[in-house]
Amino acid sequence: MRKKQQQEILGILRTLSTAHTTVKNAIEKGNFQEARNMLAECQQAAVAVGTSIEQSEGEGHAAVACMEEYCETLYEIYEKTGSKGFETNKAYKMLHRQLINAENIIKNDTNVRREAAFFPYKASMWDSLESVYLEAKADPQCDAYCVPIPYFDLNPDRSFGEMHYEGGDYPKDIEITDWQTYNFEERMPDEIYIHNAYDDCNLVTSVHPRFYARNLRKYTDKLVYIPYFVLGEIDPDDQAAVDSMKHFIFLPGVICADKVIVQSEKMKQIYVNEYLKAAKKSGFKGEHIDRKYVEQKISGAGSPKLDRVQRIRKEDLEIPPDWLAVIRKADGTDKKIVFYNTSITALLEHGEKMLEKMSRVFEIFKEHRNDIALLWRPHPLIPSTIRAMRPYLWEGYSRIVETYRQEGWGIYDDSADIDRAVVISDAYYGDGSSVVQLCREREMPVMIQNIDV
Repeated sequence: MRKKQQQEILGILRTLSTAHTTVKNAIEKGNFQEARNMLAECQQAAVAVGTSIEQSEGEGHAAVACMEEYCETLYEIYEKTGSKGFETNKAYKMLHRQLINAENIIKNDTNVRREAAFFPYKASMWDSLESVYLEAKADPQCDAYCVPIPYFDLNPDRSFGEMHYEGGDYPKDIEITDWQTYNFEERMPDEIYIHNAYDDCNLVTSVHPRFYARNLRKYTDKLVYIPYFVLGEIDPDDQAAVDSMKHFIFLPGVICADKVIVQSEKMKQIYVNEYLKAAKKSGFKGEHIDRKYVEQKISGAGSPKLDRVQRIRKEDLEIPPDWLAVIRKADGTDKKIVFYNTSITALLEHGEKMLEKMSRVFEIFKEHRNDIALLWRPHPLIPSTIRAMRPYLWEGYSRIVETYRQEGWGIYDDSADIDRAVVISDAYYGDGSSVVQLCREREMPVMIQNIDV
């Protein structure tokens, strides 16, 4: 039995208890037809409760037998209402006792389960939810569903462009549920987890509007948002550093969520402070400007991304043959692998100058390809971002990608599994991004590229 179903049944039993008082008062006043009508309604509700319990718990459950006895008592009272010698108080106490028995059984002797739905959109960002999902999946009292959802590229005018669905790109051990068959509006899962907070506030992509946070919150008791990124740790008193990342905080997913889980207690403090500032500035009232509420809403329990990157072992990974061809030296030993990461922010900020920097980087690593293997993993949303916000860069960027891939001296990683790239690499070079934190978690040397060098 779902927890929500249990609560609904207990609510019906409380309503029936109130109806008993109405029946008792009607009988005492001689309004026998009113009493019979109410008794008939009680019986209909009791039958519905019994059917619901039987469907979830099976035939012969003690709560079903209890409701059957209750219905028999209702019928007996219905038949005797208005007759001489009928003891109203005795009948009233019997109904009350049977409902108490049913309530105790439903509270204590039913297999109450909760349902948790996870709605990731990009497979490469699944690591931000995976450890939470696996914990829920392992809980015998929880039914957990991974339901990848579609997303759209946005055209320059913010209209929806091409739709993408990456349900086939998730790890093999993750059971995928089709988003078109999982009807969360009817199932109303107890918990919903998301890693996209933007709703319609992004300039590059949008998840399907059905999965906007402001809609999801209507169909669950607990909407949980976990950021898909990990930032460098910031001192909450360093306002200049805080200002550089506060745009992540007051977004629809954060506002609508019942719980927000961030990477650390320091980051929680920043979220709380900046959330309260933004809420007051935006004219929000009530709980959104209540520090106690916001501190309970935001948790610094840590990012699942860090859990996953620590859990993976290099020897357990499947390395594609074409990668191995780049990594292995002629003598059979392995080269050192440098993870080269290029970000959306750097391209938007520097434009063509960034493309020139990338070309120079590739020239240098190509010269040293016999000793060093370069693993280039550009941010997966770069193509969508360029087409939406910097279309004049698309031709030059595409040419760089095509040349790099055709020459084949380096690895081009556009897979969904970022952690594989982190785990097999020996050093990080590239733009500042959340990937840096994953590399530092594995104690990997990190160098941030300077576009002017």
